[in-house]
Amino acid sequence: MAENVRVAVRVRPFNDREKQRKASLIIDMRGNSTYIKNPEDMGAEPRSFAFDYSYWSHDEFKESANGYLEPTGGRYADQRKVFNDLGQGVLDNAWKGYNCSLFAYGQTGSGKSYSMVGYGSNKGIVPIFCEELFKGVEAKKATAGENEEYQVTLSMLEIYNEQVRDLLNPKSIAQKGGLKVRQHPSKGFYVESLVSCPVSSYNDIENKISEGTRNRTVAATNMNATSSRAHTIVAITFVQKTPNETGQSMTRTSVVNLVDLAGSERAESTGATGDRLKEGSAINQSLSTLGNVISALADLSMGKKKTVVPYRDSVLTKLLQNALGGNSKTIMIAALSPADINFDETLSTLRFADRAKAIKTTATVNESPTDKLIRELREENARLMELLKTGGITLEQLSANAGAGGQNPNQEIEEMKKAMEEELRKNQEEIENMKKTWQERLAEQENENKSNVDAELKKQEEKKVIPHFWNLHEDPALTAMIVHFTREGTSKIGNKNASPAPEITISGLSIQKQHGVVTNKGGVVKIKAIDGKILVNGAKITKETDLHHNDRVLFGPNHLYVFHHPQDEAKNFKEGKVTETPTYDTAQEEIAKKAGFMDKAGKSEEDLILQEDVIQMLPMVNEADAMSAELDKKVKFELALVSPQARGLKGGKTEVMVKMRNLENGNEWLWDRNKFINRKFLMQEMYQNYVEGADDWDVPKEKDPFWEDADVEVLIGTVHVHLMSLSHKLDIEETLTVTNYQGKENGHIEIEVMPCTPKGESLGEDDFLDDPKELVGKELNFKFKINFGRGLPSNMRQSCCKFKFYLDNQYTSTAYGDGMNPEYKFEKLFKFPKCSQEFVDYLMESVAVIEVWGKQKDTSSKGGATLGSDTKQLMAREKSNLFGLSNYEEEQAKLKKIGDNKQTPVKKKGGNKAADSNKDNGVIIPVPPPPAEKKQNDQQVNAYKKQADDADRRAKAAEQRAASSESQVSDIRSLLTQKKRGGADTITIAELEAMLGGGGGRSTTSTAQKEHMGDQASKACTIQ
Repeated sequence: MAENVRVAVRVRPFNDREKQRKASLIIDMRGNSTYIKNPEDMGAEPRSFAFDYSYWSHDEFKESANGYLEPTGGRYADQRKVFNDLGQGVLDNAWKGYNCSLFAYGQTGSGKSYSMVGYGSNKGIVPIFCEELFKGVEAKKATAGENEEYQVTLSMLEIYNEQVRDLLNPKSIAQKGGLKVRQHPSKGFYVESLVSCPVSSYNDIENKISEGTRNRTVAATNMNATSSRAHTIVAITFVQKTPNETGQSMTRTSVVNLVDLAGSERAESTGATGDRLKEGSAINQSLSTLGNVISALADLSMGKKKTVVPYRDSVLTKLLQNALGGNSKTIMIAALSPADINFDETLSTLRFADRAKAIKTTATVNESPTDKLIRELREENARLMELLKTGGITLEQLSANAGAGGQNPNQEIEEMKKAMEEELRKNQEEIENMKKTWQERLAEQENENKSNVDAELKKQEEKKVIPHFWNLHEDPALTAMIVHFTREGTSKIGNKNASPAPEITISGLSIQKQHGVVTNKGGVVKIKAIDGKILVNGAKITKETDLHHNDRVLFGPNHLYVFHHPQDEAKNFKEGKVTETPTYDTAQEEIAKKAGFMDKAGKSEEDLILQEDVIQMLPMVNEADAMSAELDKKVKFELALVSPQARGLKGGKTEVMVKMRNLENGNEWLWDRNKFINRKFLMQEMYQNYVEGADDWDVPKEKDPFWEDADVEVLIGTVHVHLMSLSHKLDIEETLTVTNYQGKENGHIEIEVMPCTPKGESLGEDDFLDDPKELVGKELNFKFKINFGRGLPSNMRQSCCKFKFYLDNQYTSTAYGDGMNPEYKFEKLFKFPKCSQEFVDYLMESVAVIEVWGKQKDTSSKGGATLGSDTKQLMAREKSNLFGLSNYEEEQAKLKKIGDNKQTPVKKKGGNKAADSNKDNGVIIPVPPPPAEKKQNDQQVNAYKKQADDADRRAKAAEQRAASSESQVSDIRSLLTQKKRGGADTITIAELEAMLGGGGGRSTTSTAQKEHMGDQASKACTIQ
């Protein structure tokens, strides 16, 4: 009989990050109902969802002496309660012979692993299930008859980027394209050549899962993969062989799938609006397809008969077809964050879980006579052998297996033959296994494991006495899985291609053959970089450096380790020194702090959010940079912190963006966070194919994540036009400086704003207004002109100006102008028949922001010093020459004049080691000169604050200057009014000087004032 998937949700306590942000609680639970509040309207009625179980694990608990979190109130759901409700049912059904599946779903960091695996005394569903299963097996064995047998086998696989990897078979992990997924006529989809290991105790399962996790860590590091985007499936097969009432041997089989899905936030679109490669990544495919499958199954359960369930659209849904819509009893546990800062992800998780509870599955007991199973397998083998001998593949079989559209029939037939041969091999293996006694299979597995177990025991003992490195990973489950010993003497550090092989082999992104060296002399351990980049405690090392217990060491851009020194640790303990064990987050914070980004003291919540974004993005930017160097893509990536003013907004928050610069021609593009993250996953796919040795790893530039079309518009900069004069019906004529997000001048544009009649004719001299309030209820017409640009960046082929005025939803744009000095010749007549108070306030207090956009020259290379250089050489040259792009262009222009292709030496501007190290981190920040002693400057530059607020300060300064000018205009107006009322038609110079504080025949705007006001000064307000 069909039954619904059982769905539970569980909310965890606040984590450290949420506590630092003083997050608000938005989740509540009463009975089986869960409620979520919208942080933007906390007083509104919360949304409600009903599930089979709603577990409150947010508070009302305490930690007991053994570390177990036990309830102090009636609401708290501890680990045992969750197992009793969910895991016990899985266990009972496994004994009955049903297939079972348990899914863990939720955003990264929401507590999935705690519910599934747990830690310490707080064991999760998986370990308790395994312990209870083997307790039951031992109890059965104690009273078992001669023909009774209980067998447990385990397999562990990972799905990443639509590729399957067997985590218990390290050789298959490096297999190009991963393992094949095949389809059996009656059993459904399965993974070809997947290892299934016999286990005899929970300890065996724990060791196998640890082995799989270790292999997963190594693979993720080698391939530069992101573990939070991978799905892990642990399958436990439980077989009971017992005689029935007639004495016939019966086999009852249950497959229990324990599925840890990738972070649920990955199911959403990356939001890379306008990016040509938005849908290009296969990394999101499995999770998005899972959502589609669940929606289709829910529709089917509601009676929509024509719904097609897209199981075949992803590897994950193929392998979970039984669990989702077939022969399985299925449970889903969705993990929730309680914090307002995760509202969108939490709401998405609740909606997903709510949809899943409508799914129905029909589970049957998997029980057959053992002899019958063997006979059926033999008959299937005979049929397959006959087909392979005669080549008798029918059209029905061909069409049923035609899943790879576009293949020709011969290729499909070859694929089918390979599948049959694999099925034949697998069937024969099953027959042999059935003939063997369970004890024989266990003995074989123990012999295979013996060397691994002995090696692991030896390693654990050595870790107690020998200094070593252990890895840090963003996924806590993958932390401390890789260990490298620093034995007495010298240990070279390098990649697997080094000859002779180094003592410490680290494979992966930007690890050199001779990366570095570690020496251990009498317990004193030192490290030195040779050809590679090494950071110790966040700072790049340039000479031999001592290592101490719990030091953090980064090799290349993303190989992060902690140094463990047993003797140091014992000494610290004896002296009463407490050294906190580093985490991945604290290590990344340290790297960001040394780069000038971390300064939490006295920071606003917005600043803390910005710092968190920087900490998350910094390692990703470094990885992208390293991949560009390895793949010779001739582009460099840097973090950019862009204020709202620099983006053409009056207010808002500073955003972390990424600048990609072409090292050959100097072209630059700014990508928003989402676009960069999407592109980075595509870069990882390309790098993975490159590492695997695929011939087609490189792709046409239109599909290349490292390439951007020169026709893609880039923001050159913005200008702010103050509109106060318009509220007095006075002309505005200004030449304004175009400034980019760094506050750098990128040229000028000339604008005019002229009040006029509805037909565009000039107003009379008496039409100006003394008080802007007089404008309320009256009409205002004016021409807005953008005449031309001057001195724009030389690499710009074309440019245009865009702006929104008042309540406009759409941008108004000029036509494109060519070159550095474009002629825009733009004019638009604005008509406001009746001005509101809000509109007058807008004119008095706001600015019109004009954004200057450009298309860059499509030149492949500048030639000269860059010609023939690879990416690593270009990056090294840029690092050694700390002049900016404009200086670079000047130098190349000089070279062109003298007809010399060799780059002349250029004196570094402010060149120093601190600057070098920060350039290496890929961050655009100013660096203060170090003290004479060349020690680390105690006061790190608060770079992100300076960069983020620079445009804001410029805008405020311009507003102050404009206000000063408008005040002078107002004074002149008052004087004019007085004179007119008195019948006079002239004003003496003396009167003007007295009013403006001038004298001595000087102009009313001094040279110093002009320099201070710069190009922002309004000509309408400057009186000579």
